Amino acid sequence: MGLLDNLFGKKKLDYKKRFILLKAAISGTMSDFYMARDRETDQIVGLKILDKEKTKLIESRYKGMKGVYKPREGEIAIQFDHPYIVKTLEEGFTTDGEQYLVMEYLEGTGLNNILMIKQDMLAGGRLRYIRQCAEALQVVHKAGFIHRDFCPRNLLFTGDGQILKLTDFGLSIPNKAPFTDPGNRTGTPNYMAPELIRRHATNERVDIFAFGVTMYELCTRELPWPRGTNGLAAMTHDQPPAPITSYHPNLDPTLAKAIHWCIKADPRDRCPSMEAFLKMIQKVEYEDVV
Repeated sequence: MGLLDNLFGKKKLDYKKRFILLKAAISGTMSDFYMARDRETDQIVGLKILDKEKTKLIESRYKGMKGVYKPREGEIAIQFDHPYIVKTLEEGFTTDGEQYLVMEYLEGTGLNNILMIKQDMLAGGRLRYIRQCAEALQVVHKAGFIHRDFCPRNLLFTGDGQILKLTDFGLSIPNKAPFTDPGNRTGTPNYMAPELIRRHATNERVDIFAFGVTMYELCTRELPWPRGTNGLAAMTHDQPPAPITSYHPNLDPTLAKAIHWCIKADPRDRCPSMEAFLKMIQKVEYEDVV
């Protein structure tokens, strides 16, 4: 669909004319992100401009797949209209040939930044955030996609801090062959499942593993395994994870068990779905980590 759009003359965006850029770009691993005002609607939005060369490098991994179309980030993201997923309002190409996304703008920061603050700004809200993240990932999986980069950096708070939203579908793929065949290793190292690191075949359980590691960190500010400092070296998962209750003995035991279920090294032993995770914690009423 993306190629056809351009072949048949879909209008390209001159974003410097359409938007007033209110904040300098925040440079991500594959894109620049601006807070901007839409001159057409007067709406404050997030404007994401993807780096052409880095995007081309990622997409080149799928070019050898005959008869298979790899959806662009924007084509995937714009499908979701859910309270716990950052809303994409528009997507396409700029006049310079870059992919762009116009998104809702959130006043809050990323979970990764909150985890670095010594003051506990998550107190009393962890269980709510865990359920929100699980529901968001459940929606992605039901739509037939694997997020492939679930981690604190890609979870953003609303301005009032009540909601944590999933974002960034830059590495997302359809949950089917040949996209899930062995060999494609992408993601954020400390949150990558063993089968992904070892270039085995994958499915949505790589997201469930990343979710489990992230929720473990949400509750403890620590990772289940030693934090990698040089790529994937420290994340072989050959040793069992540190029990989450070793950091916080008061954590609800059902919640602790559910998080550990998500980070089983063998995907056959891992929680099979976010639906199963949510069902397991449906009666949990507290997340005391003091």
